[in-house]
Amino acid sequence: MHKINEPVLLLNANFEPLNVCSTRRAIGLVFKGKAEMLLNGRGFIHTVRKDYPRPSVIRLGYMVKRPRPRVRLSKREVFRRDGHTCQYCGSNGRHLTLDHVIPRHRGGDHLWTNLVTACSTCNLKKGGRGIQEAHMSLLRPPHEPKASALYLYGSHLTENQEWEQFLEGW
Repeated sequence: MHKINEPVLLLNANFEPLNVCSTRRAIGLVFKGKAEMLLNGRGFIHTVRKDYPRPSVIRLGYMVKRPRPRVRLSKREVFRRDGHTCQYCGSNGRHLTLDHVIPRHRGGDHLWTNLVTACSTCNLKKGGRGIQEAHMSLLRPPHEPKASALYLYGSHLTENQEWEQFLEGW
């Protein structure tokens, strides 16, 4: 990854994590006076005339009002919520699928509360039936994951451990 495209944590004026942007975008915000650099844990960008610090965390100088964040419903996020584990038998494997607890042809919706991770064996066994009809049970009831800052941006923590202090508590 090019140094200019590395992730930078963008905080609101009240230190609430807003999103992750590129180093290029973060430097632009700092130069325009819209943000201040809080952490430079990455060295410098060298130009012909000057060296500029590469930010790791920046904070906006003004408050951005936004709606409460939600985790976007996707196959990857359902797998992540369920810990890449079949919610019927508990097996971990590479051949995981999504299963609608109440089948779609029976009025089941494509919602967090109706989707679970299932191995192909359990999905085939359940088929187009409900879990009671198939004599199966769920390990955990499906739910929408809470969109905490740690959940949303925690995947970046392996390369950016200095972010942890800003993600905890949100």
